[in-house]
Amino acid sequence: MNSIIRTVIIDDEPDSVKLMRLNIERHFPQLEIVGAFTSSSKALQEVGSLQPDLVFLDIEMPVLNGFDLLEKLVPVEFAVVFVTAYNDFAIKAFRFNALDYLVKPATIEDLQAVVAKVAKQQHIHADQLQVLQQQFRKGNVTKIAIPSQTGVTFIDLKDIVFVEAKSNYSDLVLVDKRRILISKTLKDIQPVLEQQQFLRIHRQYIINLNEVKHFNRNDSLLTMTTGDVLPVSRLQKDKLIEQYGWL
Repeated sequence: MNSIIRTVIIDDEPDSVKLMRLNIERHFPQLEIVGAFTSSSKALQEVGSLQPDLVFLDIEMPVLNGFDLLEKLVPVEFAVVFVTAYNDFAIKAFRFNALDYLVKPATIEDLQAVVAKVAKQQHIHADQLQVLQQQFRKGNVTKIAIPSQTGVTFIDLKDIVFVEAKSNYSDLVLVDKRRILISKTLKDIQPVLEQQQFLRIHRQYIINLNEVKHFNRNDSLLTMTTGDVLPVSRLQKDKLIEQYGWL
């Protein structure tokens, strides 16, 4: 990305646009604001001709929300930072799909962190956008996005048998016994997985409860459908027995 980053702001709240513009002009000389819109319909007409490198995009807007707008701009040839009022599910979904976001009102520190990443950010892919949009409509996450140099791969959560911690990374172990290393920690993915029949059984493992083959209560060990044998912490053993009735 060029040293000067052509930037567009799209938000239906005029005060939010003014605040974002003010913060950018005061603190980020490398960002050149080439357009600011409070109408997503107007933005749709003009964004293409502005050729932005970066777009700050509000999600919740009338007529066209942020996702609808991006869908009409595919292929998206600029970096996107989603902007949202505090929404716990939205934040989980953005983290899970490896996307940048800001929570209103964004602080200077928040902006600094995002801008530092923008130069390295790949453009959002059409299939990545489609999955994210489906997740928001359904209110849950059913796939995990795994970015690569050639694009984005999507893994169905139901195909994950367990996740193993690997320092600042995690290994996804799939039903076909493949292992996929992802740049997320167990802490990153635990909040979303635990809404989908997953449970953290140990500091090193999160399991798919539907893929457990055998529970050895005496030795506190779980055998998964892949044949892997995993330890269960004392606290989680009690939870399995009491909450899930694994007597």
